[in-house]
Amino acid sequence: MPDMGTKKKLTKVGGSDAADNGSRSFTPTAESKAKATRNRVIAAVAWLVAIGAEVAAIVMLQRPPISMTWLIVLIAVDLAFAVAGSLLWKAANRLDPASEKEPVRFFVQNQLGLIIAIIAFLPLVVLVFTNKNMDGKQKGIVGGIAAVALVIAGISGIDFNPPSIEQYAEQTARVESLTGGNHVYWTKSGKSYHLYSDCSYINTDRTTEIFEGSVAQARELKNITDLCDRCAGRAEKEKGVDSPAGESEPADSE
Repeated sequence: MPDMGTKKKLTKVGGSDAADNGSRSFTPTAESKAKATRNRVIAAVAWLVAIGAEVAAIVMLQRPPISMTWLIVLIAVDLAFAVAGSLLWKAANRLDPASEKEPVRFFVQNQLGLIIAIIAFLPLVVLVFTNKNMDGKQKGIVGGIAAVALVIAGISGIDFNPPSIEQYAEQTARVESLTGGNHVYWTKSGKSYHLYSDCSYINTDRTTEIFEGSVAQARELKNITDLCDRCAGRAEKEKGVDSPAGESEPADSE
């Protein structure tokens, strides 16, 4: 059955899709590369500020009397800029992903936020707990805050589902094989992209707006990586292809 359309607000995502290089390989557009570069430069600056705040805190630890207030302020600044940098860096990776064929670069590029978090907090945590100019109570308060900040920055820096050129190419090829084009739909809070705007999963009472664009744009903007099973099954049925044995639909694929 053809796509009957949706009565929901339908918003086309601006910008261009991945460059067509005549192959199954994914190549980001010049626009995406430019955005990724800008994000990475800003992320690098943010991380430098974070590390600068850490250095300032370390210097303060060596010069008594130690101001607890200023130490906590510097830790807060360190955390804010470390997290901001990580979020920008991960956004850049979705625009211009690394290749899984280069495992070292792939790991470093996608987990650099975690590496920076360790650099920006671990030395400070160690120096606080080993500092001879602070009493036990001060060490407990400042060290505890710094340790919590390390955990928050570390979690923010980890990419649990890192993008790759191969992933983008595979996902795009899958959609193209089912529909003949690179065109999908998704919602603001959805976890899957869809092949049909009238899919029942995205035409519920809680849905107010549906976005349409390419597979890469769904990943870049919302980090959505899963194709709706119901849409895939529908497309395969229309093409006369049997769905894989045992495939089941999720309870909520929006």
